[in-house]
Amino acid sequence: MTAVEPQLPVDDAPGDAVSAGTTATTAKAGRSRVPWRFLGGRAAFYLFTLWAAITINFFLPRFMKGDAVDQYLARNRNVSPEAAEALRALLGIDTDKSMWQQYLDYWALLLRGDLGVSLLHGLRPVSEVISQALPWTVGLVGFATIISFLIGTIGGAIVGWRRGSRADVLIPITTFLSTIPYFWLGLLAIAVFSVNLKWFPIGKAYGVGMSPEFTPEFIGQVIHHGTLPAVTIIIASLGGWMLGMRNMMLTVLDEDYITVAQAKGMPNSRVLWRYAARNAVLPQIQSFALSIGFIVGGTIVMEMVFSYPGVGKLLLDATNAKDYALMQGVFLVITLSVLIANVLADVAYAFLDPRTRQTEA
Repeated sequence: MTAVEPQLPVDDAPGDAVSAGTTATTAKAGRSRVPWRFLGGRAAFYLFTLWAAITINFFLPRFMKGDAVDQYLARNRNVSPEAAEALRALLGIDTDKSMWQQYLDYWALLLRGDLGVSLLHGLRPVSEVISQALPWTVGLVGFATIISFLIGTIGGAIVGWRRGSRADVLIPITTFLSTIPYFWLGLLAIAVFSVNLKWFPIGKAYGVGMSPEFTPEFIGQVIHHGTLPAVTIIIASLGGWMLGMRNMMLTVLDEDYITVAQAKGMPNSRVLWRYAARNAVLPQIQSFALSIGFIVGGTIVMEMVFSYPGVGKLLLDATNAKDYALMQGVFLVITLSVLIANVLADVAYAFLDPRTRQTEA
């Protein structure tokens, strides 16, 4: 990918690109135009994607053998056939209605903000069940993803800038750690730091007997229980961020505008962060947006290994129980989070990348 050549500041490059000594195209004076055509096209694309995802979300669970009521009847054989049919009607899988009618009813409920009820959780509203699990996943996986992105991106930029130095040893080390199966890395961390050293608890989100409340004691328990899984996530994902940023830095450093900036006597720190890293980070933005979107889905393996409550384990339990409403609710939240993250990434691209702004012109 060809790096985006940033416009030099006014005091460094008054005039066109040739007088500034770069190969950049001449920038138009004045305020940058908002790329409405680009943003409108992306909005239409994401609306279509949302419709397709919701449609697949509706039909896919119904292709599975059995349903949540069958699972419930297998555990409770004293339920009458009338009660079973009432449960199916309540869950939106009434056999008296065609699949098309069920699909229309599903859309009608969604437009009213009703995700249905979860049979697995005693007919509690799906939105309530998800809202209780969502903060745990977003808090843990979100924090770990952001920290991993920042450390990997900054570290990759420095390693790329100092190419050929001893800092290059960080790349194979972090890449090797990223290739280790996550569940094995988590079990190893538990064996070393929880069982042997007893520095951290084995699992759960907080201590036994504690009730969730906004107090210093409870917050300390959450941090103590979440440190080990968070560090494990950071270690497992750090290599990808660092390697990607380092490779983009090597490409950007060969561009003419970097050579010109250095020839003009600019400080290395300014060339590194204002010109080289600023261009090299653009591909990282899209990957980071996808990672932010998938945070809502959580890391099922992490939540299973550390017995951590979250959306990932919730989805696994709903799948095993064939709880259609809960499955659809979790998938919908994950889909929306991924789409919103990509929209934000596209908006960031539109204002950071001049070539994107030129698509409207």
